[in-house]
Amino acid sequence: MSDFARALLRALFGRRTRRRWIHLILGGALVMPYVFVGEVVVSLAFGSQNGSGLLLPQLTAFAVGLPLAAITALFPLTRPMSVAAVRALCGVDGDRLADGPARTGAAKGRTAAWFTLHVGLGGVIAGMSLAVPPFAVVLIVLPVFKELRDSGLPEVFDHTWVLALSPVAGVACLLALAGCAAGAGTLLARWAPELLGPTPEDRLAAAEARAADLAVRNRLARELHDSVGHALSAVTLQASAARRVLDSDPEFVRQALAAIEDTTRRTVGELDAVLGVLRDDEGAGKSPAPTLADLDGLLLRTRAGGLRVTATVAADPETLAPLVSREAYRIVQEGLSNALKHAGDHVTVALRIEVTGKELEIMLENPVPRTATPRPGGGHGLRGIADRARLLGGTTETGAVDGVWRLHVRLPVERATTSEGPV
Repeated sequence: MSDFARALLRALFGRRTRRRWIHLILGGALVMPYVFVGEVVVSLAFGSQNGSGLLLPQLTAFAVGLPLAAITALFPLTRPMSVAAVRALCGVDGDRLADGPARTGAAKGRTAAWFTLHVGLGGVIAGMSLAVPPFAVVLIVLPVFKELRDSGLPEVFDHTWVLALSPVAGVACLLALAGCAAGAGTLLARWAPELLGPTPEDRLAAAEARAADLAVRNRLARELHDSVGHALSAVTLQASAARRVLDSDPEFVRQALAAIEDTTRRTVGELDAVLGVLRDDEGAGKSPAPTLADLDGLLLRTRAGGLRVTATVAADPETLAPLVSREAYRIVQEGLSNALKHAGDHVTVALRIEVTGKELEIMLENPVPRTATPRPGGGHGLRGIADRARLLGGTTETGAVDGVWRLHVRLPVERATTSEGPV
């Protein structure tokens, strides 16, 4: 068999063509209720003498039913059902089709046009699939069965040459049916992205959804970085300090181990809360995110590792918006984590938190060691702090001035009260 013959057979009877044929038969099934309504309209308009047994009333009923199909296709849920059928049966790339109901007038109009085209072509192909194969089989076996020739066929079949050609005509009818079905299926597959593809409004909505998802993921990444990163830095420093005085100061070792235990337990709870938000399950939110009300515990765990911290807090966490209080806690946590990583445990970190006017100010300062040995990891902490402040409409200033490393963050208090969001 030549390559052309194989390509032709694949185009007429291949797997993709058969699936598209099924899609057309589905359209034929969907058009039947509209045709029945059209028959009622035709019988009322032209009288019962033009009943359904004649071809012209049938075609008229079909023509009347198509506008009814277009009207019902204006419902928003028509597009998701049509898209699902096209993805499953027509071999069209799913990325080229729209997701979700049609909301705008343009999208509904395009969906209605697609649905009408689908049921129209489907009705024609389904009718041909019911009528052509029996007729073709009769033509193919006509020369063999004399009883068929004596059953009232037209006189033309009395000619020998007609009987000889009738099997060829039967096969040609089947091939014509397959060609019509393949052509109609290809036409629907080609028009599907045009009529069921996303509109500009759909693309905008999808872009907004992706942006919102990315924002949530970035926020969760910051939560994980600040919480887990600080815990690891604190635990590393505490374990290092305990190892150095293991033989000389057992009491300090016990305190360091207790601090490690408390830090890891609390971090596991925070990690569970963040992952709960990521999974969006019923367990999300059972471990609330820490706020400035939990600052004492943070300072206690940090000091247990040997880092000297002096804190001046002139802000009542109860008067702050929960969002501001949560973000301020994370900013302080990341600032202390940076001090642990880059300044070591031989410096004193000065922390000051106060409300000045309509802003919450956070200031962390520590001397820059002459022989600082930064710990491995990090690199995203200051950027995370800046992102947190920017999302609340605040500002961040960082840098070394006269041998002192300074982190200065200002968060608006009143504006943030209207920006509540999930942790």
